[in-house]
Amino acid sequence: IRAGTGGDEACIWAGDLIRMYQMYCEKVGWKVTVVSRNDAGTGGVKDGVLEVKGDQVFSKLKFEAGVHRVQRVPATESKGRVHTSTATVAVMPEVDDVEVKVDPNDCEITTARSGGAGGQNVNKVETAVHLTHKPSGIKIFCTEQRTQLKNRERAMQILRAKLFEMELEQQQQEMASQRKSQIGSGSRSEKIRTYNYKDSRCSDHRTKLNFDLNKTLSGELDPLISSCMAVVKEEQLKELVDSAM
Repeated sequence: IRAGTGGDEACIWAGDLIRMYQMYCEKVGWKVTVVSRNDAGTGGVKDGVLEVKGDQVFSKLKFEAGVHRVQRVPATESKGRVHTSTATVAVMPEVDDVEVKVDPNDCEITTARSGGAGGQNVNKVETAVHLTHKPSGIKIFCTEQRTQLKNRERAMQILRAKLFEMELEQQQQEMASQRKSQIGSGSRSEKIRTYNYKDSRCSDHRTKLNFDLNKTLSGELDPLISSCMAVVKEEQLKELVDSAM
């Protein structure tokens, strides 16, 4: 959850959203932990990360991703004017540990004499190992061990480490891309929901439905999430019908 457009008021709003989600998690029996919180000097929050554990967490909270717009008179406003501010929410499932499996058939291994210091055995016997991993194009030449078997094991170890690094980098890029697509630029126009204090109304712009503002802010999010789920289900059924025709 990150403060968007609106300066100090946006930070206060981000803090309100964090409390709203904490209350919602408590209502539905999910375990919520504040992983990080970057407080602003005005009593608000510049950004915060919550970890939520429980049943159907991502399938429900994914509908909260996007820009949340608030329209209200800030506590810092002396002339009573209504301000519009935003906060952005990104929702991502916790990624599994990266696993690296190497198929021996994908590896081409050749041997050579090591050369250099290390005694007659190293120089006369082909102890050096040249490993090529065909799918990735990674090439490893290993001479540091005194036997071919140990050099082969060491080369596979280096290969797994390199593949792990590649997988991790790809995973991080995908997550960064996913988060960027969810939060957008944080401008007022990219809203999924508007919280209007004057009318005590919370409007979801995807379902075109209105909800009670106070109930929503106190963590009663199930009606909003259920309506989004219904819209998605309706769209999926429509796509199914259209593809069958």
